[in-house]
Amino acid sequence: MADTHEKTEDPTGKKLDDAKKKGQLARSRELSTTLVLIGSAIMFLVLGGQIAQALYIVTRRSFSLSRDETYDVTHMFSAWGEAFMNISSPVLIYMTVTMVAGIYGSIALGGFNFTWEGAKFKGNKMSPIAGFKRMFGMNGLVELIKAIAKFFVIAAMALLALTIFRDEALHLDVELYPGNIFHALDMLEWAFLILVLGMLPIAAIDVPYQIYKHNKEMKMTKQEVKDERKNADGDPQVKGRIRRLQYQAAAKRMMQEVPNADVVVTNPTHFSVAIKYDDNGGRAPVLVAKGADELAMHIRKIATANDVPLIPSPMLARAIYYSTEIEQEIPHKLFMAVAQVLAYVYQLKAYRKGKAQRPKPLKKDLPIPPELRR
Repeated sequence: MADTHEKTEDPTGKKLDDAKKKGQLARSRELSTTLVLIGSAIMFLVLGGQIAQALYIVTRRSFSLSRDETYDVTHMFSAWGEAFMNISSPVLIYMTVTMVAGIYGSIALGGFNFTWEGAKFKGNKMSPIAGFKRMFGMNGLVELIKAIAKFFVIAAMALLALTIFRDEALHLDVELYPGNIFHALDMLEWAFLILVLGMLPIAAIDVPYQIYKHNKEMKMTKQEVKDERKNADGDPQVKGRIRRLQYQAAAKRMMQEVPNADVVVTNPTHFSVAIKYDDNGGRAPVLVAKGADELAMHIRKIATANDVPLIPSPMLARAIYYSTEIEQEIPHKLFMAVAQVLAYVYQLKAYRKGKAQRPKPLKKDLPIPPELRR
């Protein structure tokens, strides 16, 4: 027999929504870090030379002042403005791209989600025991393996960069100034990109692991699924009681309409349907009550007590019972049969008042379409 406490079931939609409200989503810090570093490396490669050139111009300008500029107290402010104009554009582009990469890296896995739940104080985060469990648990082991893997991967990429640029770096001292500075910067740009590319395999492994970890944490036990479904749909016993009360209320309202009916057509033992026709309202005959078995007997008792005619017509009673709901008009395919019943009832009432002759017996074979016969 399966253990009801074992988390084997996929999370329900409500479970995922509740987790999202609490900020529990699949996140990969390695992916975010990698995207920020790659964005920085690309921008460094594209704009590094421009930034270095602007810094070189500003620095050279600052150390080559004329005699008049030396005694001009406003020169400092103009120099700052010149430096800002030269450096601001590439630096602003660099920072914007890096910021966008950081934001996208944070929401690339799990999507955007804003909640204050994660900022709330939680006592278990201050618990040393919980801290040791996180440190020496499976998650701590995985983080340790990732840290060791990053160390060796980055070390290997650094060794690769040194191997590629070793000869060029050794000959920088024989190059002319300032060409050697820009040459060194160019090597740094490419070396930085090579180091950053080492993070790609780490992120490629971490992303599916974080998805797997999150899905595992969201798993539910069979009992949790059952309880959640019960809470969502309502307790079956409570729902059953509500249905019974609704049925009783509907039956009570229905019985109050039986005395106003023009005729009750019976099975005669299993079904009873009460029909009312307002010849001044322009509507078709309406079903005001119907019932089977005990309810059918109750309808007949109320009809008898209120002098509502009982007309036995098993085929018509079953056809109306199964095809028409309470307060609905009789289907047009049954108009002819119902009209014959109502005509017989009106003639019978007139006969009892002494205003007409005794009507002929109602035909047993009323015109009921085959598709409505039951």
